[in-house]
Order: sequence, then structure tokens, then C-alpha cells
Amino acid sequence: MTFKTEQESFWAGEFGTAYIERNQGDKLLAANLDFFVKSLRAARGIQSCMEFGANIGMNLRALKLLHPAQQQYGVEINADAAKQLGDFISPQHVFEGSILAYQPDKTFDLVLIKGVLIHINPDELPTVYDRLYKSTGKYLMVAEYYNPAPVAIPYRGHSDRLFKRDFAGELLDKYPDLSLVDYGFAYRRDPNFPQDDITWFLMEKRG
Repeated sequence: MTFKTEQESFWAGEFGTAYIERNQGDKLLAANLDFFVKSLRAARGIQSCMEFGANIGMNLRALKLLHPAQQQYGVEINADAAKQLGDFISPQHVFEGSILAYQPDKTFDLVLIKGVLIHINPDELPTVYDRLYKSTGKYLMVAEYYNPAPVAIPYRGHSDRLFKRDFAGELLDKYPDLSLVDYGFAYRRDPNFPQDDITWFLMEKRG
């Protein structure tokens, strides 16, 4: 499979596969459950969810505990992760490939992207924003590293692999029918349910 950017190849390859082992288990599931209880407290009627960059589905597993009847879908670029994701939500609900290659053909009550936009080539963010927006039926949750201005920082010894900026602000500016519903921060030093210093934004699509 060929990709447009170095970042896509990076996550589709060995580094993306190694990420699976570092990001699973009961402690992460518990932290994710706490995260969504807080970040989605203002959301109503989220009977379907699409996660962009779903990996093996640790976020979706937590959401399924909160919303047992929720229909779940995912986009995942790493083949090993996509296979494990398909074991959980059904292979028919998994788009194995890049977010840049995904073409939305339906909308979902909740669109989720968590810890993924920070790894997208900044030149491709407008395309990714388009995919997120077109897939959103009601709510869009963006949970990423926040910075008021765009900045690149080293990531596990690699350069040009992690970018911080105001992703939610850019989405709100780009799409006038998105409105901010709620926002918050999850701290890596939380004694009970740590997350990776994520700032989250819940937006609602009007109309």
C-alpha cells in the first residue's frame, strides 16, 4: 500500500504495530471509561460512532460499556491494528487505510478522533477536517495535544511525527455550523485515571 505522506507510512509500519502493545489493557480501558463519562456528559442520543484512527478499539470498547447498543465503526491505517479492531466491532465496520483515503458516505451521531490529528502531516489537515465534518451527524469529539499556535515537537526520537495546534479552533472557524458544547483537560499525573495530557473539545453540528 502506498501513502501520500511519511507520517502515514510511519503509522502503517512497524512503529504503528509496536504502538498496539503499549496501548491496551484494563488500566487504559478504565481511564478511557472515566474520560468519556466526563467528556460526553453533555451529549445525547449517540447511537452510532465513527472513530478515525481507532487502533485496536480501546476507545470504542469504553464507549460500548457506556452505550451497549451503539453501532461502532472505525478507520485504521495499521493492518495489524485493523484486524484486532475488526474482531471487536466487525470487519465490515472497519475501513483499513488512511484517513486521507476514506470517503464518507454516511454520517454518525458521534465522530471521534483522539490522539491522531497530532500525527497528521499539517499540509493534509484540511482534508482530514473535511472527512471529520462530512462524517458528523450530530457530535464531533476532538481530543488532542493543544497549543495556541502550530508547533512540531520530537516524538520518541523521531522528528516531524508530532504536531500540536488548536485543532478544534480551526474546525470551528472552518465550519460555521459547528458549535462548542464542552471542553476539558485530562492529565497524565491523574492518580486514578491518567490520560496523556489531552485537551478535549465536544462540538455539535447544527441543522
